Amino acid sequence: MSKMSTEIVRQALNGPTMGTRWSALFHVPSGFDPGAVHAALQAAVDEVDAQMSTWKPDSDLMRLNRSPVQRWMRVPGRLLDVIRLGLKVGRASGGAFDIGMGDAVTAWGFGPGEASPDRIRGAMQARRVPAQDALEIDGAGLRKRVPIALDLNGVAKGYGVDRLAEVLGGFGICDGLVGIDGEMRAMGVKPDGEAWTVAVEEPDPERRAPHSILSLRDCSVATSGDYRHWVEVQGRRLSHTMDPIRGAPLIKSPASVTVLAPTCAEADAWATAFMVLGPDKGGELARRLGLDALFLLRGGADSIRSCRIGGLFGGGQMSVPAEAG
Repeated sequence: MSKMSTEIVRQALNGPTMGTRWSALFHVPSGFDPGAVHAALQAAVDEVDAQMSTWKPDSDLMRLNRSPVQRWMRVPGRLLDVIRLGLKVGRASGGAFDIGMGDAVTAWGFGPGEASPDRIRGAMQARRVPAQDALEIDGAGLRKRVPIALDLNGVAKGYGVDRLAEVLGGFGICDGLVGIDGEMRAMGVKPDGEAWTVAVEEPDPERRAPHSILSLRDCSVATSGDYRHWVEVQGRRLSHTMDPIRGAPLIKSPASVTVLAPTCAEADAWATAFMVLGPDKGGELARRLGLDALFLLRGGADSIRSCRIGGLFGGGQMSVPAEAG
């Protein structure tokens, strides 16, 4: 075999999805044609978007939202898997994570339309039934027991990352780093045997800078925060993360929460749940569940303090502050 055929080449692929971009980094022998991999990765995230988007009126999720109460609807398998995960995290978090907040998300202007005072009042006054109580699943079918608008933005990107990892695995690529926006999944190790490095972002709306660096292998990471998507009401900036009790953005929350989990969908959902619960209740639940979590909290004079839960955030696989290189 020639020297050229055993040379390892770095491949960095990316493409559009969910209003942002997906990425995949892996190494393969020289001569490997990444075209088929790129096409399969794009198709995987396109499928997730087509099924779960609230920005596409013809998505499977939006058709489900328009379906009548008490009518059984057949739901695509991947969409149903994500709904099941959302309900599972909803129950485990005591309702802090609720996929039934679509009306509030839309009312406050975090969907495809503008914020509406009338819809805001309606969302805040609505009698809320947690999604895990409002939905019934039987096989591949689902029905709504009460009116509810589902929103999967707290988990769909993470699930999309998991699909990217599955696609790479289908091509026999077991080592790589895939992501959508800030949600990442590390597979195996780099060619030199070292772990993949992933930055935890500083919760600063004015610039993008790393707060710290994680070293990960066979692990997923997701971050939810108040510094990228918000609305300003009476001079106060409100995060896109919804309070399921009030039907409105959180009034007081961590600046960000980063969670490590086996799958990116789980990490994504729990990051949102812990934003709602905060560092005390959220930290206690993370310890009980054995999840690694990093809460970044705002202090006086624009200071940031951290609350770390779990061995990876508390041990040597995390460097704080981040160093270049």
